[in-house]
Amino acid sequence: MPSPSALMNSMSGDTFTVEVAFALPHQQQLVLVEVDKDTTARQAVALANLPSLFPDISSATFEQAPLGIFGKALRHPDTATLRAGDRIEVYRPLQIDPKAARLERAKRQASGS
Repeated sequence: MPSPSALMNSMSGDTFTVEVAFALPHQQQLVLVEVDKDTTARQAVALANLPSLFPDISSATFEQAPLGIFGKALRHPDTATLRAGDRIEVYRPLQIDPKAARLERAKRQASGS
């Protein structure tokens, strides 16, 4: 239960809640974070402490990963400020380049295998 002062700050618009999302094929996590009105997307990810939830992934991954809000990539996550209810998504690097994957599929289909 939030403290009375936290409730007052939240009601006055000084703080609000956002979600930080990160997913692997076998594990997903959505973390609620209370942030100040000038908090950036990158700062919210740091506050979510994702390395503690994904210990097999380097903390540098979360510090440098591309970010988005509700599926829209952020060009400047270090300066993009948030609004109440935003869902910040931490994007993983691609395992394989999509163009290379299409080329490989086309080669396999052409050879009949």
